[in-house]
Formats: sequence, C-alpha cells, structure tokens
Amino acid sequence: MVSTMVPDSELVLAARSGDPTALGVLVSRHEAGMRAVALSLLGHGPDTEDVVQDAVLTALSRIDDLRDPDAAGPWLRAIVRNNARMRLRASRTVPMADLEALSLPSADPTPDELLDRRSMRDWVWHALGELSEPVRLVTLLRYFSGVTSYEQIAALCGIPVGTVRSRLSQARSKLTEALRETAELAHDDAAALSAARRAEAEQGLATAQRGEWSDFVRETWLPDAQFILPDGQLGGGPGLAVWGMNRDLTAGVRQRLTNVTASGNVLIWETDLISPPDDPEHCPPSAVWLHTLRDGRTARMRLFHPEPGLNVTPLSPPPGATTEFS
Repeated sequence: MVSTMVPDSELVLAARSGDPTALGVLVSRHEAGMRAVALSLLGHGPDTEDVVQDAVLTALSRIDDLRDPDAAGPWLRAIVRNNARMRLRASRTVPMADLEALSLPSADPTPDELLDRRSMRDWVWHALGELSEPVRLVTLLRYFSGVTSYEQIAALCGIPVGTVRSRLSQARSKLTEALRETAELAHDDAAALSAARRAEAEQGLATAQRGEWSDFVRETWLPDAQFILPDGQLGGGPGLAVWGMNRDLTAGVRQRLTNVTASGNVLIWETDLISPPDDPEHCPPSAVWLHTLRDGRTARMRLFHPEPGLNVTPLSPPPGATTEFS
C-alpha cells in the first residue's frame, strides 16, 4: 500500500512505471478538487460525473504527458476544467442544484478505489475488451490515441458527432461497471499484447524502408482486406496499400511511428509523416491507420489524416499501374 504521505511527484513516477496503487492514491487525493471544479462550472448532475470520470480515464492513458510531476493536482483539475468548458460550449450545461440535494456517495468501491488495489493496466484493457466494438473504438481513439476531438473521431469513424458523444457516454458508464465486475478476475497481459503489436508495427515500417512492404502486408493482411481512403471511400485492397506506400517512399516521404493502440480486434497505428526537404508540403504532418482485425490479421484498414495537408495527392494509381501483388 502506498502511503498517502508520499509526495505527488513520487506517485506520478510510480504510476508511470505501472503501479496502480500510486495512481489510485494520486487521483483520490485530488478527487475533491476535481469534483469542485466540475460542480462550479456545471452544477450537480450527470455531466459533472461524466467530466470527472473522463478526467480519470484521461489520467490513466496520459500520465506520461504530465511534464511537472509536482503539478499533478493542477493537471487533473485542468483536465476537468477543459472537459467542463467543452460541455458548456456544446450547450449541455446542468443547472446548479441545492447543496443539500447532493446525494451521498455510493458504498460500492469506486474505480479509484479499485485502482488502488489491482493491476491498473490489465484492468483497463480487460474492461475495454468488454465493450462493444463501436463503443470500444471511439474510446480507444479518445483516450489512447492522438485523435481526441469529437470532430476528428466522427470523421475517422464516419459517424455523426452526436453518436461519438453518445458512445463515449456509454463507455464511461460501462467501464466503471466493468472495472467493478472484473476486479477479481485474472486478466490477459495487456502490456505484452501492446508491446507485440508495437513491435509488429515497427517491423512493418522497417520492411517498407527496405522495399519489402508487400511481404509484410501479405503476412499481416487478409487477401480480401479492404483499404479505405482518407475521404471514407473504398479504394481497393492490400495491393493499393502497397502501391501507395511505395509511391510515397519513391517521393522521399518517411513515416515515424508515434503510438500503437490495440484491444481485441481493433488496432491503431499513429505515425508522423516526414515530407522530403525539397517538397515540405508533400503530405500531411501525420496519419492514423485504423485496422479492424479478423483472426489476428487486417480485414479492413482506414487511413486518416487528423490534420490534412495543403497538397495531398489523391491515392489513385495512374492508368496502367497495377495494384496487384507481384
């Protein structure tokens, strides 16, 4: 058990190392301040609970982003404040209720209390695996990738922004319940899965640099896999993905892997796109590869650019070019 007298900075460092007790103490230590910020901006109601839970989930996935370990409290409150302000801008405020009307806390263990006693990483990933695929997808994007805005998630998934909001609301509720229900279960090693998927992604980009991208795609994609273009249209199959990668490599474009997120049959690669020096606007600054897996291999891959570039070349082969495997 981590002592509550341990400084915030030490708790942050322990949490970054995967210690669930440290993060549980850190969040519970500052939960009152987080909730006070939410209440001051939104009043008592479901939105207040949502933004606090959202901040906890953000802390789980973004603890490494905290630059100053001594500033954990202000960081957590800032997350709540930003979440609340987004709710206000969306005209979803809840009137302030009488303080006497505030309900007593539930006797059931909270997610924070559960985090204080169990393996943080495996809990989270097991709970994500219990969500339906559409709900899990938006949750992975929101909390475990760089595609965090509702608008970007909506564009990537091809759904209305309102649907993104609804699915994230479902996820917050279901994750809380799933964490409670699965606390006593033995979970798969989520860290090992993530490490394996990241190693696979690194291998894939390395093979591309060596001119062997087609071999990698042949091994990791299904023959009938669909390749969805950034505009949401079906572009073709694995052969088009090979052709597009080779075209970019020939033009001098390089990709640097920044993040890999995996859960169930959802796999997300995030990469920086580095344009050639003589054509700095050749491509957008980044790309997201959204893989849907079947039997462990890519059955559908959607390419997405969170920040579209000015001079994006359409991914369409010229007449006579082949997109079939050689």
